[in-house]
Amino acid sequence: MKKRHGMKSLSSLLCMMLIVAMALFTVGCNSSDKSGAESTESVVATADSNVLGEGQTTFNFTVVDKDGNETEFEIHTDKETVGEALLEVNMIAGEESEYGLYVKTVNGITADYDTDGVYWAFYVNGEYATSGVDTTPVTEGDSYSFKVEK
Repeated sequence: MKKRHGMKSLSSLLCMMLIVAMALFTVGCNSSDKSGAESTESVVATADSNVLGEGQTTFNFTVVDKDGNETEFEIHTDKETVGEALLEVNMIAGEESEYGLYVKTVNGITADYDTDGVYWAFYVNGEYATSGVDTTPVTEGDSYSFKVEK
């Protein structure tokens, strides 16, 4: 009798776990991630993930890798600087220095001058920036980009 009751309990438990797993899978497939980048993993652009962040101000952001491949994003933010906005959506990473944020990784691609002789150059409206990403104010409609340069 105990063996039969144990099997019945185990069977019920497995059925409930299966139902919960199916429900989570179904909810996961139907949810829309409004921020576009909730994790600290690199952001890779697809048709659904090229719009990142939430906020009133919008700007275009382009990443140009060492092979010249361009990836474009639309960033939405309420942050004051471009650096804060890009850090918020996990688009950039780097190290603080006496000169500000030294960006080493953009969109999951690392360019470190100390290691491989290339670096991320910051551009505003197609012109080489005269200020760092962490001090450049966000301006509605402006475009910003990082390009790997030697």
